[in-house]
Amino acid sequence: MARSWLLVWALLALTDGEEQRLAEENLLVLTVATKETDGFKRFFRSAKHFNYTVKVLGEGEKWKSGDYMSSPGGGQKVRLLKGAIEDMKDEKQVLLFIESYDVVFASGPKELLKKFQQARHKVVFSSESLIWPDRHLEDKHPHVAEGNRFLGSGGFIGYLPNIKEMVADWTGEDTDSDQLFFTKTYIDPVKRKSINITLDSKCRLFQNLHGALDEVVLKFEVGRVRARNVLYDTLPVVIHGNGPTKLQINYLGNYIPNTWTFETGCTACHQDLRPLAALKEAEYPMVLIGIFIQQPTPFVEVFFQRLLRLQYPKNRLKLFIYNREAHHEGQLSSFLKDHGGLYQDVKVVGPEEEMDQAASRNMGFDMCRKDEDCDYLFILDIEVVLENENTLQILIEQNLPIVAPMITRIGRLWSNFWGALSAEGYYARSEDYVDIVQGRRVGVWNVPYVSSVYLVEASLLRSELSTYELFTSNLLDPDMAYCHNIRSKGVFMYVTNMHTFGRMLSTQNYQTSHLHNDLWQIFENPVDWQERYIHENYTRIMKDKLIETPCPDVYWFPILSEVGCNHIVEEMEHFGQWSGGANTDNRIQGGYENVPTIDIHMNQINFEKEWQKFLLEYIAPITEKMYPGYFTKCATPLNFVVRYKPDEQPLLVAHHDASTFTINVALNSKDVDYQGGGCRFIRYNCSIQAPRKGWTLLHPGRLTHYHEGLPTTGGVRYIAVSFVDP
Repeated sequence: MARSWLLVWALLALTDGEEQRLAEENLLVLTVATKETDGFKRFFRSAKHFNYTVKVLGEGEKWKSGDYMSSPGGGQKVRLLKGAIEDMKDEKQVLLFIESYDVVFASGPKELLKKFQQARHKVVFSSESLIWPDRHLEDKHPHVAEGNRFLGSGGFIGYLPNIKEMVADWTGEDTDSDQLFFTKTYIDPVKRKSINITLDSKCRLFQNLHGALDEVVLKFEVGRVRARNVLYDTLPVVIHGNGPTKLQINYLGNYIPNTWTFETGCTACHQDLRPLAALKEAEYPMVLIGIFIQQPTPFVEVFFQRLLRLQYPKNRLKLFIYNREAHHEGQLSSFLKDHGGLYQDVKVVGPEEEMDQAASRNMGFDMCRKDEDCDYLFILDIEVVLENENTLQILIEQNLPIVAPMITRIGRLWSNFWGALSAEGYYARSEDYVDIVQGRRVGVWNVPYVSSVYLVEASLLRSELSTYELFTSNLLDPDMAYCHNIRSKGVFMYVTNMHTFGRMLSTQNYQTSHLHNDLWQIFENPVDWQERYIHENYTRIMKDKLIETPCPDVYWFPILSEVGCNHIVEEMEHFGQWSGGANTDNRIQGGYENVPTIDIHMNQINFEKEWQKFLLEYIAPITEKMYPGYFTKCATPLNFVVRYKPDEQPLLVAHHDASTFTINVALNSKDVDYQGGGCRFIRYNCSIQAPRKGWTLLHPGRLTHYHEGLPTTGGVRYIAVSFVDP
């Protein structure tokens, strides 16, 4: 008995010894890549990470074997494989033959070879749950105890002699099906036994995604990421986005093998960059900026101000501006008149040309395509608030084919990219979308859709994207059509949230019936409204103790910007229906005003709701700080702008206000726009005679603060007044 156990032990040891002799240096990865696509670069990065030895076949050849989506093909790969191994002699050589454009490695040669040896066969093919391309062969496939039954030709591993035997009979055309060839070899019992072929039925070595998307999840380990097959509880080494699963392999490739991990963050984001810092201005890439104004949009003037602040040499920029809206022609003309000469070239397509969105974008792309000097095309829709002045440099330095800066809509999960697509090709939310948008995962992400603002390498427009009508479709909107065309060419689109870039304006409910329509945007675009109309020092009021007390219980602080003051005054003068200053006033309850002024009420220009929102957001917090224990909802029966002129109404007699507290905002500047003026609180014999433009007085309205408006002796003085909480 002892001798029997010794014999068994010796046989096991011999087997282990044979497995140990299968060293990593015996493994050679063969793949076919006729050109270096984005997918190939991803494959090669993962191979390099694990120190695989890779030999590429077919470089520079024309691809003749189809796209696998519409019809079978792939015979060219078998021809190239057969030719490549013809002169190889080492019988210990192990070959891994796989795709490259849609494949990533999730682990290294050691694990791959171990699992290959454990399969106890000389050739191991990847497996699939779906049979393709000939369903009539289903019954001829051997049954398996557990796992996938059908062969996948996108990946197999085996010893050199066995693979030579397997491809020896190949006499097909480049356009013939490799899948069908290998399938017929596998289902032939004689050949299957002679070559010693089996399938990786439980996806221990190979994971084909087609037909298995619900089985595969990401498994985050320390410093690395794997794909886990939850059906068979396996960790495949090679992940293949075969058939119509290109988007899924792109998603997995954002993480596998260590592109992004919880411990390291993005490891690939600083690789292969194109630094600009050392360049002279004349050496900067030439960029065509395509600006698209497709609908009435708020804050267009601010958009052009930000464009001017982009940190990039203006003489290395050209502008293509498509403006569909006559409403914005004045703002555009003003910008070009003042600053158009800074740019190397400017082309404008106006509303008179009646060009639709798709046609305009096709034209912009073609301008860069045909311009030999154009290195990049930077698409920038008018709704984009590009706050980061270094955006263009950052995107160029990423050195990617198409890359978008992530922008979002404040308070919402909306962004300018999609993390996934539905089966119909529309928006779907990827598992990581919310984390990316909210900044919990930071990196550069391969995504299926970008819009609104992105950078395109011009070389792409002259090669893969040479088709003129990239944005044209009878079924899809222009941006969806464009992204569909990009994906169909195998070009990757990226979005980066490595920096904070800006946001997207809401154009909903934007009316164009006023002189300064942006004033009405406090609800739809509150952050932009604040930046435009609230004094730049407002947010520092408490921190830097900017509130002054010129008179007892009277507080004085900055509230409106220069632009805010000007726009309110201009809006009122544009409306023009100033009251006559008489006691009879049908605009107020009771129809009688004790102390009348020449004014226009906010509700006369439909600005009442917006002004009350302004009071709640910007006045109420200060009121509650300065008058402790008092809380206000800013009920305001009267909000109005007063005009003082020496020959009209120069002053206002002493009075109490019908309010708990009053605000009085100076809308223009003393000694610039008018002389005289001011306010005197009679009980305290205290006057504010030099009101500052954009600053407001905040004071009690009744009982203690009886006051008068001092005479305006020259020019025109404007103030905005609210009687709050009557």
